[in-house]
Amino acid sequence: MVNWTREERYKKLSDISDEAYNELIDKVNASKWRQTFHIQPKTGLLNDPNGLVYHNGVYHIFHQWFPLGAVHGLKYWYHYTSKDLLEFKDEGIALAPDTEYDSHGVYSGSAFDYDGKVYLMYTGNVRNENWDRKSVQMIAEQLEDGTFKKFDQPAIPNKPEGYTEHFRDPKVWFENGKYFAIFGIQRENETGTAVIYESENIQDWHFKGEIETQLQNFGYMWECPDLFKLNDKDVFIFSPQGIEAENNQFENIYQSGYLIG
Repeated sequence: MVNWTREERYKKLSDISDEAYNELIDKVNASKWRQTFHIQPKTGLLNDPNGLVYHNGVYHIFHQWFPLGAVHGLKYWYHYTSKDLLEFKDEGIALAPDTEYDSHGVYSGSAFDYDGKVYLMYTGNVRNENWDRKSVQMIAEQLEDGTFKKFDQPAIPNKPEGYTEHFRDPKVWFENGKYFAIFGIQRENETGTAVIYESENIQDWHFKGEIETQLQNFGYMWECPDLFKLNDKDVFIFSPQGIEAENNQFENIYQSGYLIG
């Protein structure tokens, strides 16, 4: 197995020539393990499906993508559409790490309808020269030609007080005349939880606080939260990191589960 350096992992697709990229595509296509039905990347790593939304008769599917190899590196969002979830149209790159607010990766998020258009809210990952992380919450609007334009400024430029920079993965929904977003986050005492923001115009977001659960010390970070109603009950889905194995439980590296409230 090849050991990738940090420099190699954070190389942009634009840093290699078209010829080198086409050679990589040809190499991947030659694999006997290529799928003929499921969505898969042209090259590199697919992870974290994002922005799954049905809008004006079209399903939109996005996923995180590192194009240059099957390792976790500099993340993009790739985009597919479908009318029946059997045939998929390749829409290309939706979001690239091309601003100061997402220079080290376009991390997970969600899609939602606002004023009749598809919008994306995602976490921008930024690193400084000491490799310290800063998490920035961004929004992008789909234009008439199908491409996405990022807002000039972050929707939420800073983490809330009392938490670390592990603040990411917004899931947005509309309820009772307002937009809400739930995020996975880490407290300063290095325990995981989820917090909610609200907005009336998707540009000005206000911190509401943590969701209330009985899990006060359940892993060091909660990722990819979702909150929705099912049969008049709230269902909270999340992925806690750092749960110690206990007998036959929690044997995965990271867990996924749900709470009903």
